[in-house]
Amino acid sequence: MSLLDSPLVRDADADRLAGHDKILIVDLGSQVTQLIARRVREEKVYCEIVPFLKAEEAFARLRPKGVILSGGPASVLEQGAPLAPPSVYAAGVPILGICYGEQAMAQQLGGTV
Repeated sequence: MSLLDSPLVRDADADRLAGHDKILIVDLGSQVTQLIARRVREEKVYCEIVPFLKAEEAFARLRPKGVILSGGPASVLEQGAPLAPPSVYAAGVPILGICYGEQAMAQQLGGTV
């Protein structure tokens, strides 16, 4: 277990972030995910980037006011393409899908891509 994974650090982070707007950026493979985060932070909003496989855990921990689904090189028509966890959609928070992120959202919510 790393120091950052310890309960004391997680609790301190939760206390520090209480009351702040938070955005979760789900990295679906984009080359510009860091740039997306920089733009969010320039607006004085806390954000975290997480790989799509860890998004469910991060969403539950962070309880963000919104989610950004990054772009990526995959196609939603491919088997095993990265997707956002269903809990993100069920939470009712605003979601911004960028390029592939929008396609993934459309497919997961029953649209046609």
